[in-house]
Amino acid sequence: MVDVSSLDPAIAERLKRDAQGLVTAVIQDAESRDVLMVGWMDDEALHRTLTTGRGTFWSRSRQTYWVKGETSGNTQAVREVRLDCDGDTLLVLVDQTGPACHTGARTCFDADRLL
Repeated sequence: MVDVSSLDPAIAERLKRDAQGLVTAVIQDAESRDVLMVGWMDDEALHRTLTTGRGTFWSRSRQTYWVKGETSGNTQAVREVRLDCDGDTLLVLVDQTGPACHTGARTCFDADRLL
């Protein structure tokens, strides 16, 4: 993760991050309202998302930033970003092109319904 971020300080002070400096980002289709996926953002990933309009995340396994669709072509055009009342979760409303899940499913929540 980047030590110094360009994120607006007024936004940064509202975020409640976990021990790794991350905030959960729930990605939702702007039209259908389907939950597409969940990702992780630090201040820099959020800054990049807000300034580029493309879903940008921190990969906990690879320890690097990634832009949704950069290699697959299954992109997310960000319409809106909201912060929840506790400041610990972001809701990102997107126009999704192609499947959102790395498995090829439309959403990461298509496979296993528990109830």
